[in-house]
Amino acid sequence: MTTLRNTLETYVGNGSMPGAVGLVAHGDDRVEVAAVGFTDVEGTSPMARDSIFRIASITKPVTAAAVMMLVDDGLIALDDPVGPWLPELGSPTVVRTPAGPVDDVVPAARAITVADLLTFRAGYGFPSDFSLPAVGLLFSELGQGAPQPQGVAAPDAWMAALSRIPMLHQPGDAWLYNTCSDILGVLIARVAGRPLPEFLAERLFEPLSMADTGFEVPAGKLDRFTSYYGTGPTGGPELIDAPDGQWSSPPAFPSGAGGLVSTVDDWYAFARMLLAEGTAGGHRLLSPASVRRMTTDQLTPSQREASPLFLEGQGWGFGGSVDVAEINPWNVLGRYGWVGGTGTAAYLVPSTGAVSILLSQLAMTGPTPPPLMRDFWRYAAGV
Repeated sequence: MTTLRNTLETYVGNGSMPGAVGLVAHGDDRVEVAAVGFTDVEGTSPMARDSIFRIASITKPVTAAAVMMLVDDGLIALDDPVGPWLPELGSPTVVRTPAGPVDDVVPAARAITVADLLTFRAGYGFPSDFSLPAVGLLFSELGQGAPQPQGVAAPDAWMAALSRIPMLHQPGDAWLYNTCSDILGVLIARVAGRPLPEFLAERLFEPLSMADTGFEVPAGKLDRFTSYYGTGPTGGPELIDAPDGQWSSPPAFPSGAGGLVSTVDDWYAFARMLLAEGTAGGHRLLSPASVRRMTTDQLTPSQREASPLFLEGQGWGFGGSVDVAEINPWNVLGRYGWVGGTGTAAYLVPSTGAVSILLSQLAMTGPTPPPLMRDFWRYAAGV
């Protein structure tokens, strides 16, 4: 019989990655966890349930939840223009055509709203074609792409740089990946009047006992922090970041799109809070309405169809994808979550209470989920 452990061990055994941790839950009474391999290719420490990983884009649902806390607090509303808090985006411009030069622009037809950012329809971000001139500026001027915490400017300077980059589409018109979550991180800090790491710690991580989640790994936890690899020229793992590297000190720009480190149980605590309609330990963190908005597809059919590279037929809620078609065996209508470019994936199914979390340490080579993730999802779905 196939188990979670041997599903993961297949990929450790063939040398493609040093280790991984997976969690599959079907309600609180059926939780399977497997930690396989080692934290690095040298075999320094066995992988453990509490090993810490760079979780990349499965940071995005956490950021969206924090925004919805501010909405629940009455400090912002979904339809509010973001200009009062983000004056850099108060009068944005849009390239006349997506493939056109970055200096051929028109004014935005309307203001960018909080909802535009949450649904990734604000006009900033990655389309399926990365070669467009305006997209290139997101890499060169903002440091978008693979997370590198120590290589990105502080929030005010980052926003100033963003203000000089034209949008690819008019607000509300198209779904574009990634950049909006980083903008949301700045919005949270400005609305809350405190740095993003402080707000997340007080409002989410401490109430949920997510003790190992944050934007850096303190010295006392580095022994549990995994090394991070890409695929080298010979096909084996090649070191990108060691435990004492990019995440060993606070970043100037805490990335709401992909900057967090975490453990499988920490993200599971977050998932359980969403499954409980915003409650944990008898305390309410989010309203049921906010959780429903997060986990409900917000896109039009044409917006989904224009983004097959990232979405693969899925829709998008706030901070994560939502299954709207049963394309693969693991797709369940309403399944919510996302994948991270560092080799991570986390999903929950509100209708069944199922949760699946995979933390590995091998960078994805593109937006398409690798065989490890697909085999993990197939196992989690019981097929």
